[in-house]
Amino acid sequence: MSEMAKRKAVFPGSFDPITMGHYSIICKATELFDEVIVALGTNSSKKYLFDEETRLKAVQATFQNIEKVRVEEFDGLTIDFCKAQGAQFIVRGLRSPADFEFERNIALMNRVLGHGIETVFLLSDVEHSGLSSTILREIIRNGGDYKQFIPQGAQSFI
Repeated sequence: MSEMAKRKAVFPGSFDPITMGHYSIICKATELFDEVIVALGTNSSKKYLFDEETRLKAVQATFQNIEKVRVEEFDGLTIDFCKAQGAQFIVRGLRSPADFEFERNIALMNRVLGHGIETVFLLSDVEHSGLSSTILREIIRNGGDYKQFIPQGAQSFI
C-alpha cells in the first residue's frame, strides 16, 4: 500500500499518565487505521505530575510491540501536527456525554482548520468509563494502588 493510500490517524494527549482507557482506545483505532500516531503534546493550561521525558518513555514502552502504532512528540496545534504527518483523522475517546460535548466543539474547529481532517470518536470500554488521568494522578499522589489502571509497559515509569 502506498504512503498516500494509508489511512493515518493521530491520537493526541498529554498522557499524564497514560491509562488503560487510552490504551484501549488506541488498540481499537489500530483495527480501523493503517497507522495510529500517538502524539504526546503539551497543554499550556495543565500542571503535570510527570515530566515530558517520563510520559514519552511510558507511552513508548506501552506500544513498543504494536506494529501499527508510532509515538511522537509535538508542540502547537494538533491539527498542524496532523497535516505535517499526513494524517487524515484524529481519534478521540469518549467516556461520557460530557466528553462528547467538549470533544465535539474541538472537532468542529479542527474540521474548519484542518480542511478535510476528520475526528473519529470511539467509545471507551465500560470498565474504563470512570477512569481519567486526573483521577489517576490523585491516586498516585496519595499512595493508592494505581497499577490496574496503567498499561503494564508504562508501570516502571510511574
